[in-house]
Amino acid sequence: MNPIRVVIAEDDHQIAEIQRRFLDRIDGFELVGVAHGLEEAEDLVDVLQPELLLLDIQFPTGTGLELLRTMRSRNSETDVILITAAKEVETLQAALRGGVFDYILKPLVFERLQETLQNFGSHRAKLQAMQSIAQSDVDTILPRGGSAAVGTLPPQEQRLPKGIDALTLEKIRQVFSAQAQALNAEEMGELIGASRTTARRYLEYMVSTNELAAEVSYGSVGRPERRYKQAA
Repeated sequence: MNPIRVVIAEDDHQIAEIQRRFLDRIDGFELVGVAHGLEEAEDLVDVLQPELLLLDIQFPTGTGLELLRTMRSRNSETDVILITAAKEVETLQAALRGGVFDYILKPLVFERLQETLQNFGSHRAKLQAMQSIAQSDVDTILPRGGSAAVGTLPPQEQRLPKGIDALTLEKIRQVFSAQAQALNAEEMGELIGASRTTARRYLEYMVSTNELAAEVSYGSVGRPERRYKQAA
């Protein structure tokens, strides 16, 4: 099988070099270009059409999210993994809407990048081997982050209760991985594009599996509300 071609877009030359060295240590991937600016990154994606772009967010002339939106408007087939120091929930939300494969916070750790790239390779291989899909196939393909490789989800993920789907669970996990603040169901619903009722159903499910912890807080009018955060 041909290696997956990768472009790195990172304005910091030292960080780009670290990413290049990490990539060299991971089988099945080939670096085909490094861009230190948004225009250069856009040109490399257009000309080389890599399978994957490792993209920073902050550049002197704009943001990686702007490039992501441009790529999606042009129906680019290049997948994107964001590697960034941006911890704002709004940034994560925009990235999810742009269809990124994963969102990795700096400082970049080799094992985290390796895990994501291996998941990405498995994801592509599974899609390429399929002629048609069943719901079980969709349920194993859509979750893209976390520690489990695509297609090898733990048993509790393979037998989710009615009304709980793996993609929405993964969106919620990514929100909590980007920030430590406790959130209520309404706030989570806004971040993942769901209703408060739907968000609460998922949050309570994750409390039942010990992924999240719930706490009761009282607002300015004394009305209690449940807020959720990652379990210790």
